[in-house]
Amino acid sequence: MSAPVSPPDLYRHSLRLLLDKDIAGWVGLWAEDGVMEFPFAPEGRPRRLAGRAAVAAYMRPYPDHIDLHDFPDVLIHETTDPETIVVEMRAVGRLVATGGPFEMTYIAVVTVRDGLITSYRDYWNPLAVLEPGTDFTRSSR
Repeated sequence: MSAPVSPPDLYRHSLRLLLDKDIAGWVGLWAEDGVMEFPFAPEGRPRRLAGRAAVAAYMRPYPDHIDLHDFPDVLIHETTDPETIVVEMRAVGRLVATGGPFEMTYIAVVTVRDGLITSYRDYWNPLAVLEPGTDFTRSSR
């Protein structure tokens, strides 16, 4: 059995998978009962995804909407709980539908147990959904 992966290392690996558009690999980092939450989600957007299958369904179309190029300025803070990290980061790329630029700043609170993500609270800017060309934020579900 391999050594446990630290939460910061697992998170950095998850970002590489997103840049590679390997959504299946990214979802594979999740515990079966993992929960993803969006506390600042605007009306009509999911606020909570319960379970790996729900996270997979939510993330599957992501590369069709956003072509990620980089995650500059990633800063990972370890907490008093060795399983939980707080991440400050920025994502940059382009919107697939329009070719326009994409840039979003995030703060995430992530808990990892037994090498898998069990909780991910994603604090992103809901005002971005009001800007032209950001229809990717509308859910078809």
